[in-house]
Amino acid sequence: MKAALYRTVGAAADVIRLEEVERPEPGPGEVRVRLRLSGVNPTDWKARAGATPRPLEGFQIPHHDGAGEIDAVGEGVPAGRLGERVWIWLAAAGQRWGTAAQWTVVPAARATPLPPGASYELGACLGVPALTAHRCLFADGPVSERDVLVAGGAGAVGHFAIELARWSGARVAATVSGEAKAELARRAGAELVVNYRQPGAQAELQRFSSRFVRIVEVNLAANLHLDLGLAGPETVVVVYAADLEDPVLPVRGCMGANLVMRFVLLYGVPRPALEDAAAAVHRALVENALSALPVVRFPLERCAEAHEAVQSGATGKVVLEIP
Repeated sequence: MKAALYRTVGAAADVIRLEEVERPEPGPGEVRVRLRLSGVNPTDWKARAGATPRPLEGFQIPHHDGAGEIDAVGEGVPAGRLGERVWIWLAAAGQRWGTAAQWTVVPAARATPLPPGASYELGACLGVPALTAHRCLFADGPVSERDVLVAGGAGAVGHFAIELARWSGARVAATVSGEAKAELARRAGAELVVNYRQPGAQAELQRFSSRFVRIVEVNLAANLHLDLGLAGPETVVVVYAADLEDPVLPVRGCMGANLVMRFVLLYGVPRPALEDAAAAVHRALVENALSALPVVRFPLERCAEAHEAVQSGATGKVVLEIP
């Protein structure tokens, strides 16, 4: 099968190659998926660049997310799943068979059914962003009829955080850096969208709500002052991304706000919680509550360029088309 892979970490153009490798076979409890699209996330280029070191056993096919059809099942998996359209999550976690290839094998639970009305484009957008958004929103309880702030509302995690929060009955505000991104956050369902770079951003958010129960945070170092100004005794600030600069916590300010902070990295989330999150995302899909981001497509052989696009901050979701 054709696969984009790397045998050592480094710059995308230096290490990613399109090669022919043997098609994997599913083991007990696994399914094999014929992929149609592969989603690219920041975690993928960071792993390839060596920012999150892990041993390489010969080669690594990158990417956790994708969409396609199950074409083989391992022992213990019902044969009725053959032909099922699925979205894939955490495909490359702990194994070499990521989704930047014509086939992958994953534990059956990581291939979640894609409802008939959901496109492969939407399926490939899910995975890491949607599961991260779910964990950020619901790890500390429900948000129904409460107020939520999503920082970076035009990003992939921000997009699904807005949609999942609205689906669960929350009121949602979002921050963005410009008008084009503001439009994306509005389309996702944010009731208020604020440019955090503009004067008066905090006051506008405070007029929207004095009781944000959740702040979904993409850049704590840049936004901590704003978050503290909006936080109260019920607020949980949930951080899912790390910038180059680590913030210095103003302890008295955090104490004054009675601040609670949670940090989220999917690889360490307990498996039952991940499976519950995937089931919730599936229910939201069935109810047409989720939508695809604008998709930027690259052919499989241009995987290195796709990584460079994500690394440079491309707006929307970057995907590989699988031949």
